[in-house]
Amino acid sequence: MRDGVIKFACNWTKADSVAPEAVSDLNYWRGVMHSRGLIGVDAAGVGFGNISVRYYQNQFIVSGSSTGMYASLGVEHYALVTSFSIDNNTVDAEGLVMASSESMTHAVLYQCSPDVNAVVHIHSTELWRKLLHNVPTTRAEVEYGTPGMAREVIRLYGNSNLPIVKLFAMEGHPDGVVAFGRSLSEACGIILSHL
Repeated sequence: MRDGVIKFACNWTKADSVAPEAVSDLNYWRGVMHSRGLIGVDAAGVGFGNISVRYYQNQFIVSGSSTGMYASLGVEHYALVTSFSIDNNTVDAEGLVMASSESMTHAVLYQCSPDVNAVVHIHSTELWRKLLHNVPTTRAEVEYGTPGMAREVIRLYGNSNLPIVKLFAMEGHPDGVVAFGRSLSEACGIILSHL
């Protein structure tokens, strides 16, 4: 299972959809995560990690697929996710780049609560091992970026202390950790506080 592979049908409209002012805070916090090696690219050249912020209702701006190699991003590296369907395994997005492979996971978190305004998905072997089963943890058989993962996040949100801790580990996605919050500073701060 290679990271960075999109596992949903992305209905992508190539367009200038993201304004510079909409990504300034995203760029700052993505830069922090990238500088710590929590978002980036591995030795095989496969990108990992992504970050998003709520835009309007359940729409959100997310870092694009295959952007982990860049230390800093421009508006052309972000996509606007306008809708999604777990049942149809689809994500509708606009931008100059395709939405992240983890967009469906971000989408369900925005759908779970209006208090979720930012989501960050990072990779860290050490943090993942530390958090596994000590915070809400997705089942081992559930793959990232799939309808199964979306349903698993909904299950955890409704049946664990996930709304309180705002952090979960992905057992079937080694090194994968997701945090969320009312703001990017809260979501990223949760990750940084556990390092």
